[in-house]
Amino acid sequence: MNRLDFKGLNCPQPVMETKKYLDEHKAMEGLHVLVDNKAASENVSRFLSSRGFTTEVTGQDREYTINATLSGECNECEVLDLQPLEKSTLILFSHNTMGTGNKELGGKLMLSFIKTLGEIKDSLWRLVFVNEGVMLTVQGAETLSALQDLEKKGVSLLVCGTCLDYFNLLEKKQVGQTTNMLDIMTSLQVAGKVINF
Repeated sequence: MNRLDFKGLNCPQPVMETKKYLDEHKAMEGLHVLVDNKAASENVSRFLSSRGFTTEVTGQDREYTINATLSGECNECEVLDLQPLEKSTLILFSHNTMGTGNKELGGKLMLSFIKTLGEIKDSLWRLVFVNEGVMLTVQGAETLSALQDLEKKGVSLLVCGTCLDYFNLLEKKQVGQTTNMLDIMTSLQVAGKVINF
């Protein structure tokens, strides 16, 4: 199997380099991808699953290996093409509070907003969490149970792996899929409507 070493690359480069390699080597049966952080290992693994590979991640700390074997089945990820989705509202959360000013009030408003999201009928497609927004998805967050309920109802939740890593929250994430900027950018591109917080 071919061995790709992407240690030292920042998000979303490991995923983009893996994609580039697969695009150039169409008859790939399997490969090993080396990365140096857990977020990258999850992102590359999820990408490979979307391309029909069965993956297994080994390692810890600053060295992870994604062992991928072509199975032909896309079990975990939806593969986005670049065709716009007609009924698809995406909400981008870049803060863990709503509005500016009082943080306590902003936290209460955000909790109320997230609890009310279930009232959006048919069009709510995806929630994306970046920067301080990732704090809404972790253990101890008041918003956690409401987000878990939305995920159970079929709403897709993407949580920035680089952001989780920056805030040392990667192990505390309790809801959503750890993702990268390539997935986020593609999601923004195909969404019918984007709401930014």
